[in-house]
Amino acid sequence: MPQPILYFVRHGETDWNRERRLQGQHDIPLNPLGRSQAQRCGVLLRDLLARGGRSITDYDYVSSPLGRARETMELMRGTMALEPSLYRTDARLMEMSFGRWEGFTYAELQVREAAALVERERDKWGFVLPGGESYAQLEARVQVWYDGIRRETVATAHGGVCRVLMAHLGLVQPSEASMGDIGQGVVYVFDGHTMTRHE
Repeated sequence: MPQPILYFVRHGETDWNRERRLQGQHDIPLNPLGRSQAQRCGVLLRDLLARGGRSITDYDYVSSPLGRARETMELMRGTMALEPSLYRTDARLMEMSFGRWEGFTYAELQVREAAALVERERDKWGFVLPGGESYAQLEARVQVWYDGIRRETVATAHGGVCRVLMAHLGLVQPSEASMGDIGQGVVYVFDGHTMTRHE
């Protein structure tokens, strides 16, 4: 049985994104650009889902429980003329925990955590952040969620979640996935073998 199609949206921009601060599991709201990006994704999704010839209500809608992902989902659904609140959350879609690094920029961490940053560069995928997670640990929980998808799904989550999906599906090597930029205001479509980007 083929893997159901996943329409994946990273949450819109927050002020911490703009400042290049590590958010992890801190609950930072969307800023005005982020809300605009979420609405843009609603327009993109409405068009993409209509191509399949099915009603947009036939899809499963699920979000990370973090506020920035939920707000993105609700703005998208509103733009699609769907009831904003009718979706599920799943904790396995939460962003990777950056532990005690959350709230800091990389420039600030180079002063505070220089030795740990050097160690992380040796194995960015496997390195467990102080008090947090590694990409490998994030991949393990996202894999369980993804492998359990039973119908075509629209999901809102985070950049790290998208990176580990790409690695889990063998679309990129983990070392590449950990460095790639995951766009905001973009819809990623995963079919189990390929990924396409729509913006």
